[in-house]
Amino acid sequence: MNENLFASFITPTMMGLPIVALIIMFPSLLFPSTARLINNRLISIQQWLIRMTTKQMMAIHSKKGQTWALMLISLIMFIGSTNLVGLLPHSFTPTTQLSMNLGMAIPLWAGTVILGFRYKTKASLAHFLPQGTPLPLIPMLVIIETISLFIQPMALAVRLTANITAGHLLIHLIGGATLALMNISMTTAFITFIILVLLTVLEFAVALIQAYVFTLLVSLYLHDNA
Repeated sequence: MNENLFASFITPTMMGLPIVALIIMFPSLLFPSTARLINNRLISIQQWLIRMTTKQMMAIHSKKGQTWALMLISLIMFIGSTNLVGLLPHSFTPTTQLSMNLGMAIPLWAGTVILGFRYKTKASLAHFLPQGTPLPLIPMLVIIETISLFIQPMALAVRLTANITAGHLLIHLIGGATLALMNISMTTAFITFIILVLLTVLEFAVALIQAYVFTLLVSLYLHDNA
């Protein structure tokens, strides 16, 4: 295959203009709303999953933290649907771009930190210096805790980017190997194709799991500060 291995990660353009905004808005069409008194099965399953996820995620939060329920459930739906759409052939996955993931992680992390300093000032400052710390270690621990605090949004973004990108690269490599082996040994090519199918199923699970992990970590940051 002469195609560049990283070609699928290049931002798509139309007439020289990036169309990332249209791609980002597309997954919202996968969640239809209805004004009917009795919903169909698809919408009923969708609403049941939303209620179950919201209930599980908001169980640990105070009333102030529960005000973030709409934002968190919208976040997990957006990331999950974007990851799933990106598994379609010849599609583009915005969550493989570190810049976009940082654009989601930094404002959410900053919101939780600001909320903590506003409503739990003493508890938030106490995180920088554990109780019983020896006096000579105080400056070093404050620096370490400050660095660990600012690394949190970077860790959120890098984790999502790395997992989604690695899955796409594996699918691309094994798919190319399957095509190359068809001219050498059909038996080996068939075994490789089975591996490719299993990996694709695994990537569907990873797409949903990474959306849940990203949102869950934001929820935990909120729980620590709200």
